Amino acid sequence: MMNKKKQPKTRGNILYEDEEIIVINKAAGLLSIASESEKLHTAYREITAYVRERSPRSRVFIVHRLDRDTSGVLLFAKNEKIKRALQDNWNKIVLTRGYTAITEGLFAEKSGTIRSFLFETKTHLMYSGRSNGAGDGLEAITKYEVSAETDKFSLLDLRLLTGRKNQIRVHMKDLGHPVIGDKKYGALQNPLGRLGLHANLLEIEHPLTRKILHFSAPVPREFTRLFNSQKVKEK
Repeated sequence: MMNKKKQPKTRGNILYEDEEIIVINKAAGLLSIASESEKLHTAYREITAYVRERSPRSRVFIVHRLDRDTSGVLLFAKNEKIKRALQDNWNKIVLTRGYTAITEGLFAEKSGTIRSFLFETKTHLMYSGRSNGAGDGLEAITKYEVSAETDKFSLLDLRLLTGRKNQIRVHMKDLGHPVIGDKKYGALQNPLGRLGLHANLLEIEHPLTRKILHFSAPVPREFTRLFNSQKVKEK
């Protein structure tokens, strides 16, 4: 297990660490991995620096990603064998992926399941469409439940049954309730100055030990403050 005396040089807090994996609570605004426009300010780089403080030859490997403005649970592998095991068997190893979102407006249906096929434009914008059965588009399934409401916003508990790029953001747009702060997918309001999306839960079967591991990241305080500061509607 990790040495608790030494704190990581990362904006995200370490939730778990063993010889094979490391899991953090990534901050909003931090890239998972470098992009063309940002090479230095990434979770990958900061966690690499952290593990190399103890062993200069140590490495970490990207297994999955969170959008830059999405906070929450992010998992890295600590060797290439575990990275391949996780990525090659991701749908079997991952048991639960949970998110908290704040969206614009109020839902007529307080719970439901959204299914669509997601496509990507040349400008990297995702959208829902119909599959013609020729292998184009990836099926995306999201379950949602409204947990709180104000006159303007809804707080949602979400479960991903698939893990597609921008899946939640597209599905909320499809429902007419974009995630707050998500101008890319139609949001008009940004009361938090960030995307209202947080990966609060990741449950996996450890690829080596086969133990069930449960990682949770507390909902950001600014999320709850938004609902505490406004009149919450009775459901």
